[in-house]
Amino acid sequence: MNGLARWVPRLMVATAALHVVWAFTQPNSWSDILHNGVVATAADPDTDGFDAREATVWFMAAGLAFLALGTLAGHVVRVTGRLPAQFGWYLLGIGIPLCTIYFPSTGSWALVVVGVLALIAARESDPR
Repeated sequence: MNGLARWVPRLMVATAALHVVWAFTQPNSWSDILHNGVVATAADPDTDGFDAREATVWFMAAGLAFLALGTLAGHVVRVTGRLPAQFGWYLLGIGIPLCTIYFPSTGSWALVVVGVLALIAARESDPR
């Protein structure tokens, strides 16, 4: 197992932690969501504050999804001693569209960086 294969899952968990922290520290709508009863409070795009509620929920959901990816990748590395290339390709598949189309000025570039590092780690641990 190479050192990069051990560090890529950690970087992904760090990215997840930053995402979850940002969900609570950015201008968010948690109080509006709670005040309106939580259920379906971010479902109607015609309501006031929809964009802020949607961003708040998506930051939290994406952070938890990134945590799942990072911890699963860490488990795979511990069990197999290598990081599968699919992990890097998945991160690039998420990160490149976010960087280029949707959020070019945000931290979505971190997914591209971690994705490239994951591909390098997978190549370095390939037994061929």
